[in-house]
Amino acid sequence: MWFLKRFDELNINELYEILRVRNEVFVYEQKCLYQDLDYKDQQSYHLFYKENGKVVFYLRIIDKGVSYNEISIGRVLVVKTHRRKGLCRQGMLKSLKFIKNELKETQIRISAQEYLIPFYEEFGFKTTSDLYFEDNLPHYEMFLDKVRV
Repeated sequence: MWFLKRFDELNINELYEILRVRNEVFVYEQKCLYQDLDYKDQQSYHLFYKENGKVVFYLRIIDKGVSYNEISIGRVLVVKTHRRKGLCRQGMLKSLKFIKNELKETQIRISAQEYLIPFYEEFGFKTTSDLYFEDNLPHYEMFLDKVRV
């Protein structure tokens, strides 16, 4: 089941599950030692998909002016058992439609892991930076000038 909530709308169990799954994927699986709790969650929408009470897909839509001048999408993840089933594509489409139709925004800037560049290009994102390392992983900044969903 899909959910889209502001930080203040999350109940304690949803917040715990979101933090647990972010820790599972980014810290444990990808071996990234980074400060996950960055005070951006409070200024974000949280899109997640739950199955059997567990979050299996997650991303956050960060308000303009927090990470970038534009709206941003970050912390995109799918748990290992649910990859290659189209869940991430569905989630990205839902987030883009929400940004365009509800937030009335058309520009989005993201920081994308290098291996995900082709995935984001499918939605119209273009690389706008040289390679840089964030949390010891290769990233590129990407920009979507016009949401087309």
